[in-house]
Amino acid sequence: MSTVIKIENLGKQYRLGQIGTGTVSHDLNRWWAKIRGKEDPFLKIGEANDRTTKGNSEYVWALKNIDFTVNQGDVLGIIGRNGAGKSTLLKILSRTTLPTIGSLKVKGRIASLLEVGTGFHPELSGRDNIFQNGALLGMTKKEITKKFDEIVDFSGVERYIDTPVKRYSSGMYVRLAFAVAAHLESEILIVDEVLAVGDAEFQKKCLGKMKDVSNKEGRTVLFVSHNMGAIKNLCTKGLLLENGETKIYGEIDDVINQYFKKSDAAEGYFTSAKLDKSEVVFIRSIRLSNQTGRATEIFNTGDDLIVDLELESDEDISKPNIAVGIKSKNGFITIGNTMLDGNQMPDLKKGLNKLSITFRSIPLLPQEYFLGIGMRSYDCKTFLMTTKEIGYFNISTRMVDLGITKPMAEEIAMDSVSPFIPYEWDFGNGNIQSFNILNNVIK
Repeated sequence: MSTVIKIENLGKQYRLGQIGTGTVSHDLNRWWAKIRGKEDPFLKIGEANDRTTKGNSEYVWALKNIDFTVNQGDVLGIIGRNGAGKSTLLKILSRTTLPTIGSLKVKGRIASLLEVGTGFHPELSGRDNIFQNGALLGMTKKEITKKFDEIVDFSGVERYIDTPVKRYSSGMYVRLAFAVAAHLESEILIVDEVLAVGDAEFQKKCLGKMKDVSNKEGRTVLFVSHNMGAIKNLCTKGLLLENGETKIYGEIDDVINQYFKKSDAAEGYFTSAKLDKSEVVFIRSIRLSNQTGRATEIFNTGDDLIVDLELESDEDISKPNIAVGIKSKNGFITIGNTMLDGNQMPDLKKGLNKLSITFRSIPLLPQEYFLGIGMRSYDCKTFLMTTKEIGYFNISTRMVDLGITKPMAEEIAMDSVSPFIPYEWDFGNGNIQSFNILNNVIK
């Protein structure tokens, strides 16, 4: 495959609180260095983009020392904590901002969806914006007209297509914007985490479309998301950014593993840091273990899954509600939720709090799973901690070990919905056959 994106030593520096250099003296210093053929003196200073600590320099590197290549047909997942530099990188790739240093080579036209409303004129109708975006990509009116019905049908906003987009909801904006970006003829599709604005059904539809444009049309996709299930399901390559620098670039499984835990962390143990200061509670650590008490990330069908949580609270909280769910690439499959089960969590004290939840005899198929954890107030109206994916585990049991020897059983299990709740077939004529996957588990 030919290389369509090549980035070498890419960096982007900003001055905090100011536009440009901010002073005449700094402008003169830069100008004097430039006419003498010297390096910009302000590139030598600046701190890493760690937004959890207070720095001393007024300059910050949003990105620094970024190197990677993307081949035609690749689907690259770009992940990292909030503020890691993901959106800045996509803006540079989309040519909406320029790098401070380094080189960027792109082969082909780029269609990007970075923010709600990106590339749309609010006073124009949905119809006019479709033609405007196509024209910006170099398409003729005839080519755009040929794609028009397909775009409108995919977006689901046909009734409002002649209404100015300033009257659209954020969800309608995203629906039309993605449909335009995905269907118009570009070689590279860039999608930021803006898809989170859409509903679950449309998100699934978008992920399917991105997979199609890569596999069937040979187009390149760059995708930013905090949904690790979607990233794993869609992407072939991954790039993990940390404080504006490349932590790891390579196969998507390796990148996700590195994202969830530090390289020196024990197996089954995941740590996190508070990045959203508006949230009252954050997860300090998670420990996964089975019924033997051994910390692990590898489980068998029928094992107990024990999740030990360390939560840090900024204040005393009376009777909060917590939800801990198991998620596959198909979405949440089971959840322990005090808002639904009638149980009441005790008060959280300011500082460190510990609790655990045990999922008994998990009837899960051999796949990789993620944990989603969130917390609300007693009346459920206030998010104390928005739902986050922190931690993962694998079910390693083979289908043949469960007595299932049908052809393709292993491959089909990897894409099927879990769990396998016990069920029975009635094939008529009194021919009733039941199935409980746990009956075949050897304890």
